[in-house]
Amino acid sequence: MKRRITTLKRVLTGLWLPVLLLAAWEAGSRLGLLNHLIFPPPSALFHAAQDMIARGELQKHLTATLTRIFLGFLIGSFSGLGCGVIMGIVPWIRRSIEPIISGAYATPKLSLLPMIMLFMGVGEPARVFLIAVGCFVLMAMQGLDALRNVNKRYVEMALNYGASRTMIIRKVYLPASLPQMFTGFRIALGRALTITIALELVSCPDGVGSMIWIAWQTFYTEKLYIGVILSAALGTLLHFSLRRLETRLAPWTH
Repeated sequence: MKRRITTLKRVLTGLWLPVLLLAAWEAGSRLGLLNHLIFPPPSALFHAAQDMIARGELQKHLTATLTRIFLGFLIGSFSGLGCGVIMGIVPWIRRSIEPIISGAYATPKLSLLPMIMLFMGVGEPARVFLIAVGCFVLMAMQGLDALRNVNKRYVEMALNYGASRTMIIRKVYLPASLPQMFTGFRIALGRALTITIALELVSCPDGVGSMIWIAWQTFYTEKLYIGVILSAALGTLLHFSLRRLETRLAPWTH
């Protein structure tokens, strides 16, 4: 019972400000303080969203966006984490690869799109590849930093007890670096969402970003706001889903 009350308090703490802002927005629109064309009231957004759901339009765009996000995230994040772990374990590989990873990390990912499309064409593989590149570079850096931050005393103690290299990786490095790796996963998932929406704004026939762009071109402001709110809601949902997974897989961090 006490746990449920605590959870309810957390939910209310996170919701009161958005609800207050929506109420003020609705009141301002109804009282004529806001221009309906630029700031359509939340009730109008709700009815527009209902209409889009009834026509299947919202589901189509949301499915396309989520597919790109998860494909790019899974491919890029886990391969990037593996690269970061290898760099952290083998010094000469780190010295060889880290400058390239650092340069790629600082490069705006959307600027790579024309070059990737030149090699892979204008289809879906090029879009997923670009999302995967963004996640790969970020997780490689996070994986490397996570291993660097492991307390060396733990490693020395394990060696003194006769632990093998494999045992040290499984029993020392992995548990100690898991919290920072999960932080990297959360950031990478947010990066995947950001790159996906940006890609859809410029080169996709469907997806939430494409919906936002078409709404801007046609001055359909209700649909534009729905797309932006949906993007924010996706980011929040994905973030807290990973936080929940982290509490299950690494309970000692909470």
